Amino acid sequence: MKYTHNISDKILHLHFEGDLIGENNGAELVEIVKDAIDKQVTLCALYIEDVRYINSSGIGVLITILTKFRNKGGEVVLVNPSDHVKKLLVITKLNAIFSIVDSKGEAVEKLKKS
Repeated sequence: MKYTHNISDKILHLHFEGDLIGENNGAELVEIVKDAIDKQVTLCALYIEDVRYINSSGIGVLITILTKFRNKGGEVVLVNPSDHVKKLLVITKLNAIFSIVDSKGEAVEKLKKS
């Protein structure tokens, strides 16, 4: 899996591409989140439109990210999940826990309201 990240407007933007398998990048991603929170960033947009596959460890990484932000009074949104990932979110009922939006603009708007 490849990922990029940046912070703009007090929002951490994490872009994922490929297979989200937590064992490979999970610790690095959690460290990025921790660094952002240390900089008083409490909002996060996870761009997962280019994620083909997520395993249980990948789901664990998403939940860890969500928990870290919510524990600081923040919020996370998933942006434009692929059909495969949407199905997985429904099956696991994570669609009831995560906010899911279709675009970056929608993500920024929703996060700013939270």
